[in-house]
Amino acid sequence: MGRYTGPVCRLCRREGTNLYLKGARCYGNKCAIVRRDGVPGMHQFRRGKASEYAIRLREKQKVKRFYGIFERQFRKYYAEANRKTGNTGDALMSLLERRLDNVVARLQFAASRPQARQFIRHGHILVNGKKVDIPSYLVKPGDQVSVKNREHSRNLAIENTQADFLPPVPDWLDRISNDPPEGRVSRLPSVQDVGLPVTPQLIVELLSR
Repeated sequence: MGRYTGPVCRLCRREGTNLYLKGARCYGNKCAIVRRDGVPGMHQFRRGKASEYAIRLREKQKVKRFYGIFERQFRKYYAEANRKTGNTGDALMSLLERRLDNVVARLQFAASRPQARQFIRHGHILVNGKKVDIPSYLVKPGDQVSVKNREHSRNLAIENTQADFLPPVPDWLDRISNDPPEGRVSRLPSVQDVGLPVTPQLIVELLSR
C-alpha cells in the first residue's frame, strides 16, 4: 500500500483526536475536529459499541498516523522496544519520539511532520553539522539539529518558527538559536513527552498476540 494521499482531516476525525497533520490550521477554528463532529462516512452515527480488539486497533492506528509510518516500520519499532528492558509501551513511544522528522517538527522548524519529512528529504536539515536525509533517523542525547546555512533553507524554517498557534517546544529538546535555527536533544523522551492522548499498553497487548 502506498502513502495516503487523501484528505488528512478525515484521519483526525476517524481517530477522534487532533493528529496535527496540517500545521497551524490544526490549532485554529478551521480544524476538522472543531468544525465537524463524528467519524467520516455516511453511517457515522449507526455504529455500535467498539470491541476490545477495535479499541486496541484504534490506538495503534492513531499512533501510526500521528508519526506518519507504515505497518511494517511500526512492527520494527515494536520489536526493538520489546528487546529493551523496562516497559515496552514506554520504550516504543520513546523510539517514535526520537525520529528526526518528529524532532524537526517539535523544534518548530517545520509546520507539521509531513513538512518536516519533506525538509529532511530535500537536504535542509543537519545533525551534528552533517546532512541527514533520512526522516526515520533516531537522535540521541547531545545531538544538535540545525537547518543548513543557506538562505532558502533558513527562510523556510524561520517562517515556521514565527507562525501563530505554535505548540511549546518539549522539555527534552532545547532551542539554541532562531537564526540560524538550531536545537539540541537534552535527554531521551519519555511517554509523558508525547503530545498525543494514547495508551501504549493497549498497543502492546494488540501486537503481543
